[in-house]
Amino acid sequence: MSQQPRHLEQIQRWMQAVITWPGEIQDGIASEDAQSAIPLNPDELETVITRSSQLTSQERIGIYANAYYARLLECLSEEYPALIAVLGETAFGAFCMQYLQSCPSTSYTLGDLGAQFPEFLSENRPAREQSDEPDWTDFLVEVATLERLYSEVFDGPGIEQTPLLTPEKLNSLSPEEWPELKLQLAPCFRLCRFHYPVHEFITSVRKSEEPAIPVPQTTWLAITRRNFVVRRESISEPEYLLLSQLQEGRRIGEAIAVLIEAKLLDPEDLVAHLHEWFRHWTAAAFIIGFTTE
Repeated sequence: MSQQPRHLEQIQRWMQAVITWPGEIQDGIASEDAQSAIPLNPDELETVITRSSQLTSQERIGIYANAYYARLLECLSEEYPALIAVLGETAFGAFCMQYLQSCPSTSYTLGDLGAQFPEFLSENRPAREQSDEPDWTDFLVEVATLERLYSEVFDGPGIEQTPLLTPEKLNSLSPEEWPELKLQLAPCFRLCRFHYPVHEFITSVRKSEEPAIPVPQTTWLAITRRNFVVRRESISEPEYLLLSQLQEGRRIGEAIAVLIEAKLLDPEDLVAHLHEWFRHWTAAAFIIGFTTE
């Protein structure tokens, strides 16, 4: 057996490699990271982890590995409560273990742990039947997508320390200036389009209700954060189109031209809608500034 002295830092690197390995303990010990820290043959584990009166060396380190994955599963459960309500705890746990093996944690913060989970569910969904209609799997992915988005908006940059744009300042602009303006949207502002009203389902779950899976209904959402509270609201398709154009950096005149071309509104109603939208977007702090550049 290998008996050379080992430093604490060396043992720590080895243990991290073994207990975070997405598989069996034996595979973790044989992994490249573990072997680079402490080269071991299968029968040499006791030179690093001694056995106890009741547990083998492998069983003892297995306790740490199980605790590690239990903590990761707990974090994912806290981020995706509505997804648990759809899948049930057993199926959710099984998906999480597959996810953690496919996308092991590599970040210093557990806030990044679930970042790829919606994409993982989408990529591993069953083959779609010959239909363009959204199905139950689409609903699962959309629930996960919106729950993750809520986390990102909550943890990301916000406007809590930013002076907000006032309606008075916006109204001070002349009609000739408006078409050339570019609007600055809040850094926490997001736009989403879903096949289902998943926002209502998630809200019901978080209120400890037991909602049924809703019928498909195209839904457009605007999401932001005010005073460290994530806020969302349903918006119309024309609002979504115009906001998406402004978010891409187009001037107001260019964005309105795209909206007119889409023929989603009666041109006679457009001016009234624009006035109401800009008033609301300013009050809701979707818009925090503008530039003529």
